[in-house]
Amino acid sequence: MPGTIAIVGRPNVGKSALFNRIAGRRIAIVHDMAGVTRDRVTAEVEWSGHPFTLVDTGGIGLISGEKSDDVIATATVDQVNVAIEAAEAIIFVVNLQEGIVPLDVEVAQHLRQSGKPTILAINKADNAKIEENSVEFASLGFEHMHAVSALHDRGTDGLVEEALTNLPKETKGESIKAPEDAELKLAFVGRPNVGKSSIINALTESERVIVSDIPGTTRDAVDVPFTIETNGREQHCLLIDTAGMRKKSRVKETLEYFSVTRTAAAIERCDIAVLVIDAETGIVEQDKKIADLITKNHRACIVVINKWDLTSQAVKEARKEEIQHRKHKDRHRDDRKKRLTTLGEFGQWVQEQLFFLDYAPVIFTSATESFQLDRLLEAVRYVNDQWHQRIPTPLLNRALKDIIEQRQPPNKTGKRFKLYYTAQVEGSPPAFTLFVNAPHVCTDQYELYLSRQIRSAFGFEGCPIRLFVKERPKSIEPVRRNS
Repeated sequence: MPGTIAIVGRPNVGKSALFNRIAGRRIAIVHDMAGVTRDRVTAEVEWSGHPFTLVDTGGIGLISGEKSDDVIATATVDQVNVAIEAAEAIIFVVNLQEGIVPLDVEVAQHLRQSGKPTILAINKADNAKIEENSVEFASLGFEHMHAVSALHDRGTDGLVEEALTNLPKETKGESIKAPEDAELKLAFVGRPNVGKSSIINALTESERVIVSDIPGTTRDAVDVPFTIETNGREQHCLLIDTAGMRKKSRVKETLEYFSVTRTAAAIERCDIAVLVIDAETGIVEQDKKIADLITKNHRACIVVINKWDLTSQAVKEARKEEIQHRKHKDRHRDDRKKRLTTLGEFGQWVQEQLFFLDYAPVIFTSATESFQLDRLLEAVRYVNDQWHQRIPTPLLNRALKDIIEQRQPPNKTGKRFKLYYTAQVEGSPPAFTLFVNAPHVCTDQYELYLSRQIRSAFGFEGCPIRLFVKERPKSIEPVRRNS
């Protein structure tokens, strides 16, 4: 595995800007407001043939031993400590233009106690004249110092080369696989405070992302590697935690605008969007708008009704009933079936409300109780298989011809609609090209009918189906020459 370099420091010294500069792409949100980064944001980087994992952290805004009523500030510091513990080298960022402040001294002491190799990055040295003032930071007691400017890309080469010398030598020259190239990407999306981060923490059995009751806790899209193991099969995944999406009229701060933009980008790059809905509030207008964004991007989808334990006693009853069911299988069969029917009816209501996502399976969960998270993982595996399903062309053509024969599209001219040939398009989502005699009579409603019939015949649960209806190419007649 590649070595890890963590970027740490107090709030608003330019850690995220330096992170983006080293990573070579805009990953972390950069803003003048202090405390923008809260969770650990990671990127797989290759620098001059040397692969490593780069970690951006939230600003350390508390001195050692200080207690705060701000749960987010406390959780941010906890996340930084985890990053320091996991890293082989630390880049400690300070702000040259502000000089040394007490928090810098506190962070420096904390890093020395960690015993990890630390390189001091004196940021915002935007020109040679300003850089002359960097000598005062020698008082922090670090042997290796580099004056840099993340904004203007000054001094970063030497900084990174210095940090690389502390990584395990066996990682140098190895090829790496970037998180965005992971086999399966799952984006957890939804309104603020519906439990997206809690589900990810429950799945990974860790405090990987910060969770609080305060809406808007998650600001950036956080990638979390994860492996699903079901029935002896391993599925390597990338769980993407996203910021909650509010109505556009309520998004007034530029910071929240960037967060929402990152969430939209996460939907675009994912394979499966996990739409998390609060069971207490039910489905509201904003849930439907997020669902619409998923369909417009043609992403596979699983709908998760979270916080089910707060809505009813279903969790306790299910657990108790399951135990009794194992002991007295026949006796409790009817009761268990009745409970599942109730959940099924609720799931049907959800699909009626999100009628344009009626192909998405509905899973009821409780992140805090770990209720039915195993079913969520099973649904992910199943939908992923459907996402990559390929239908043999002969079978597809026979099925489509039968489907069209059963119901012809409305046609004022009276001309019979005829399918000549169809084939599944390479890639995902599932898409099919139909060559017909009259594409213009194939209305949106009729395409919806065809999609539903294809789904009925071949599955594709959780996956959108795209149809491209085209006129059959005419044969090219030979050119006649005058004799």
